[in-house]
Amino acid sequence: MLQHLFKVNLRTMSSVNKSKQPVATNKSKTRKNQLPISQVTEAETKIDDNINSITEKLEANGKAGRKANNNEILDMEEISSSTYAKTRLRTKKKSDELEKGGKVHLKQLDEEPEKIGDSKKLKGINDLTEASSSKKMKKDTDEVKWEPKNWREVLENIRLMRSKDNAPVDTMGCHKCADENADEKTQRFHKLVALMLSSQTKDETTYHAMLRLKEQTLIPETIVNMKLNTLENMLHPVSFYKNKAKYLQQTSKILIDKYSSDIPNNIQELVALPGVGPKMAHICMSTAWQQVTGIGVDVHVHRICNRLNWVPKATKEPEQTRVALEAWLPQELWGEVNHLLVGFGQTVCTPAKPKCENCLNSNICPSAPMSAKKINKNENNEINPQLAELLNKAEFKKSKTILKNC
Repeated sequence: MLQHLFKVNLRTMSSVNKSKQPVATNKSKTRKNQLPISQVTEAETKIDDNINSITEKLEANGKAGRKANNNEILDMEEISSSTYAKTRLRTKKKSDELEKGGKVHLKQLDEEPEKIGDSKKLKGINDLTEASSSKKMKKDTDEVKWEPKNWREVLENIRLMRSKDNAPVDTMGCHKCADENADEKTQRFHKLVALMLSSQTKDETTYHAMLRLKEQTLIPETIVNMKLNTLENMLHPVSFYKNKAKYLQQTSKILIDKYSSDIPNNIQELVALPGVGPKMAHICMSTAWQQVTGIGVDVHVHRICNRLNWVPKATKEPEQTRVALEAWLPQELWGEVNHLLVGFGQTVCTPAKPKCENCLNSNICPSAPMSAKKINKNENNEINPQLAELLNKAEFKKSKTILKNC
């Protein structure tokens, strides 16, 4: 009985305590989960301050002469736009969640603005890349566009003058030094040897040295087995004949061991041979293998190209001239330009006392003296009769050659 009364008393006390508690409404539940308005206002104020500070930095950079680079400006713009996007999205989602009585997840709010910022940054980088690429393409196009003034007319006049008379290169050049009765492999070796001897040597001297060598059956094995002093005497008076004799023996041994007494069929391996330079290698590929791989630039081509301003700026070495000439001259002309200019340099545009008064280009050549330009034109701007006769002879010989080839 006492136990029963004790239980009833406990139940009564519990019901009284519950009645004393205030009744919770939907509104109170909503306010329990709601963030304080003061905190939201304070966060928005801080974000606005960040935006204002970033904007001031951008304006300061502009007033200071835009000293900040493009990457810094891009980053500041990205931060500004990203912060603004976060502010707008947070405010909107906070208000939506508060109306529904739910909680606001700040981490979730940050995801979309970061995506927006990343896409804007990527777009900015792509724009900068495209701009730099366009500038580079424009620069390359400008470089390709350069070419000498009146070069086609000058080249045609050189063809006409070269067709009048033969130059030493036409009859005693390296391509004429090979034994026509020998096999092709031996002829290729003869042309390589002639080119090695021709450096800073007149064609007449090289030609006669080759005649002496061919009397001894000119093949790599003969050069290797020959005594060095005997070879030197056979090469004399070729320029630097002692060095060239050593190079010939070294090269001949390499050809025997590596190429079965033949010569390499590419520029890289030809240049690797002792005593063989780029000029020799390109001419050898043209005359021995009938492949045009580049322009052979010797002292004549080097001199004439600088006199005619066929290079953007003056060059000091033949190899520099070759690179500059190949940059603008059409490739279909590479095969003939060496032969044309060498013969022209031997007959008209000589190293000392060039015959400008007999040159068809004297009136357009930038290096021709004024005296030559006055000689070739009279007061009525008519061509000198002697020069006109030379032109007529050249035209007649050219037309005769064309008819013969038809």
